Amino acid sequence: MNIKKMSVAALAAATTASLAAAVPQVGNDVTMTQASGGRTVTITYTLSDAPAVVTLEVQTNANTSAGEDDPGWTSIGGAAVSNAKGDVWKRVETGSRTITWRPDLSWPDHIVPNGGARAKVTAWALDNTPDYMVVDITSAAQQNTQKYYPAVDYLPGGLLGNPDYRTTLIVMRKIMAKDVTWTMGSVAEVGRNTVLEATHRVTLSNNYYIGVFEVTQTQWQLVTGYNPAYFTANGSMRPVDQVTNSDIRYGKGTATSCAASTGGVYPDSPYGESFLGLLRTRTGIDFDLPGEAQWEFAARAGNGEGHWGDTSLMLGTDKDANFDQHGRYLNNPSTNSSSSPAATIDPEVGGTAIVGSYRPNSWGLYDMSGNLREWCLDKFENDITGLNGAVDTSTSAQYVVERGGDWNNVAVYCRPAFRNANGWWSRSKKHGFRVVCTAGLQ
Repeated sequence: MNIKKMSVAALAAATTASLAAAVPQVGNDVTMTQASGGRTVTITYTLSDAPAVVTLEVQTNANTSAGEDDPGWTSIGGAAVSNAKGDVWKRVETGSRTITWRPDLSWPDHIVPNGGARAKVTAWALDNTPDYMVVDITSAAQQNTQKYYPAVDYLPGGLLGNPDYRTTLIVMRKIMAKDVTWTMGSVAEVGRNTVLEATHRVTLSNNYYIGVFEVTQTQWQLVTGYNPAYFTANGSMRPVDQVTNSDIRYGKGTATSCAASTGGVYPDSPYGESFLGLLRTRTGIDFDLPGEAQWEFAARAGNGEGHWGDTSLMLGTDKDANFDQHGRYLNNPSTNSSSSPAATIDPEVGGTAIVGSYRPNSWGLYDMSGNLREWCLDKFENDITGLNGAVDTSTSAQYVVERGGDWNNVAVYCRPAFRNANGWWSRSKKHGFRVVCTAGLQ
């Protein structure tokens, strides 16, 4: 592409700040240049009232006709700028900053006319960070170095195309739940339990990030040093199974119940030698299990009763053609080839699928229904209608919540409203989990 002929109009943007903090600002001095004969584009900007998370968009195809109030700027898309490096996709401090971009590597064979492109640099307040967060969990990871992207198409290599997102990195999706009132439970779904799924209005108090995928075997092993899974064939991107709630929050072999554990405070912090404790130490992020209200809100993805999380209707109890596109369950034991590449199952009949093998829900989350039952933070009570979405920490409860059904359940037990319970100590090839965090979100 002929970048060197392009002249650039600068565009700065800032997010709305919280009342408690200054608004991060990108100055009006944004420039985008390319040295003659070179391929690297350099973008400079000045950031004030930082720290802030900074993202980049490049726009082109301007209509420069005389008299046009709106020149018709169009984004070239997130994939085209995903290889940008420097002071972008991360927390950035106040001062003069630089981004470098190689358009020939991800947006080849394009000619940009003179005056036909501009850079849009956006500063996001730390309590209103972008929709996607990517966290390095390798042993070389450094605290608070997570990357942020405004949409899934900005992820370098593509969410399903880059295996790192299911092995050495954890991808989190922001869920805007604060002050949203919604109905938890079900009224008329086939197979519902009138007590366990009693409907009630819930208003969650915070936004949060939740894992796009269930935690995989590679991710578990990177953090803990061992792999407890049963379904290990082609297992690097299969979800970790045979993990107990105690393994996740209290450490391998350290506890059979919340009351017996030491080193953590339920529900505020996990035990230091647990998966979550080790992950927090490595990343500096407040990872935990989701509360069951957080889990159900994310699983529904804005779709009400009688629908799967991808907007499709629930059709049957044992077998459901719409759910076949959406998740692994007893009557759908094979790969859905129309969705994601290379979803290999164990040679035995049944078993888990590689995470991301089926269609995501409306908010881009995979395997919320089916594959593995997912542990939640709550203790289990039959009637939760009085909690308004708060985590149930009842001292009398002997079991904890699991949600979403598994590869060995029929469709009706994989519904977003379905609730189940098991002991902290229960170890099964039907159990897995995903993580949540606030990462500064309010």
